[in-house]
Amino acid sequence: MNALNDIGGDADLRRLFGRFPTGVTALCAMDQDNPVGMTASAFVAVSLNPPLVSVCIKQGSWTWRRLRTRERIGISFLGDSHAATARQLAQGAGDRFQGLNYHRVSSGALFLTNATAWLECSVETEIEAGDHDIVLFRLHRAAAVDGIMPLVFHSSDFHTLAPIGLVS
Repeated sequence: MNALNDIGGDADLRRLFGRFPTGVTALCAMDQDNPVGMTASAFVAVSLNPPLVSVCIKQGSWTWRRLRTRERIGISFLGDSHAATARQLAQGAGDRFQGLNYHRVSSGALFLTNATAWLECSVETEIEAGDHDIVLFRLHRAAAVDGIMPLVFHSSDFHTLAPIGLVS
């Protein structure tokens, strides 16, 4: 093990946090007739009863200000074919949904196709935590599909997983 060092600036801390791989989600809904969405990699399953999940969102996010008022928000677990989609949904300007395939449900939640799972949620509460907010969602409906590997964010880039076979 290397010697432990004092925590440096934001760049050092970002690099350190980036050493922990996370799945990538898309939070999407319809805002009147327009799709609105963003990516988030800090997803956590919180509780089975009641069914709760959380995502951390940077404070001041313009997209979150639009999403948080929606009755229902769709959370899509992005699959291995979604690296370009994740970058597109994270961009600051332009049509984030141009060329993307998605499905809208009657509640206004929006789901990306070819995801590994879809969660229809409502905002339960928001907790201020430093420069981010922890958003707690109540899960109302969900679906999952087998056969799609997840998209993973690690060391500031997107990756996918490969199964490790048993060694004889």
